[in-house]
Amino acid sequence: MAQMTPYQQDIHQVASQLQLPQDGNILITGATGLIGGTLVDILMMHSHCTVYAMGRNSQRAAQRFEAYWQNARFHFIEHDVCNPLTLDVDFHYIIHAASNASPNFFQQSPVEVMKSNLTGLCNMVEYGMKHQLRRMVYVSSGEVYGEGDGSIFTEQSSGYIDMLSPRACYPSSKRAAETLCASYCQEYGVEIVIARPCHTYGPYFTENDNRVYAQFIRNALKGEDIVMKSKGEQYRSWIYVVDCAAAILTLLMKGQSGEAYNVANAESNITIYQLAQKIATLCQRQVIMDIQEGGNTTPITKAVFSTQKLEQLGWKPLFNIDEGLEHTIRS
Repeated sequence: MAQMTPYQQDIHQVASQLQLPQDGNILITGATGLIGGTLVDILMMHSHCTVYAMGRNSQRAAQRFEAYWQNARFHFIEHDVCNPLTLDVDFHYIIHAASNASPNFFQQSPVEVMKSNLTGLCNMVEYGMKHQLRRMVYVSSGEVYGEGDGSIFTEQSSGYIDMLSPRACYPSSKRAAETLCASYCQEYGVEIVIARPCHTYGPYFTENDNRVYAQFIRNALKGEDIVMKSKGEQYRSWIYVVDCAAAILTLLMKGQSGEAYNVANAESNITIYQLAQKIATLCQRQVIMDIQEGGNTTPITKAVFSTQKLEQLGWKPLFNIDEGLEHTIRS
């Protein structure tokens, strides 16, 4: 048997402390994404559910889920959530994690980002209502808070979003999707819990993922120094994907329907510059500052999250940012 990677060891450590669904069928949308893939890993290793992983790329899925591809408990569904599902399978649980979360999508395809977040949610809930759905977790985003005033975001916070900026396609449609969730709960009695993850990192990010941590790690592992085009003063909450997936599964089992919960690690609040330094140190590279005249126009933003509501359900993160980044790079 092949030696387990640090990531796989983390999966086993976290899952041993989780209450998981042990019967029925569970659908994970966005299964080949960072969070979705980790959810599949935990459920395949530590649950008796039949796992249905949904994504748009079967070739990528076959590579990502090679360990389970022939397992009778695992099924891959190649499908775009923007289209209605035409299956006849009962999904007792759905974790809806499909979304275009990479900033390059916000620039290139803002219409598709909005359609994916709104139409995709409707398609999943409507299908579930006709096929024995017991409970759903909608994976939203901490971006729903917009620009804050520097105070810690609680689930009641609501900051400014420039509605006419094309980049608003993501936070605005996530906000609207959350209202859709609450509306389905109110009008039809559907059980939906909302997760709001902060910036999440971990292994298995794609080659075209241009989120900042993925760029830094990709460059450092290629033997390149990390080049900063700004001072990197944005201060943010981060969470290792294994802790994030454990939180989402906790919400599936214990969260209050119609409620939203922040998902973050209060011990992992750092600036972008500190993130670059940590990754560079782990990969034995350097951080090079290459700030052009007028190139540091990004406002200093502080986006840190209160996790008190989530922790009241019995969840707590197991990995700080140093451990999470080291395990990501080693895996």
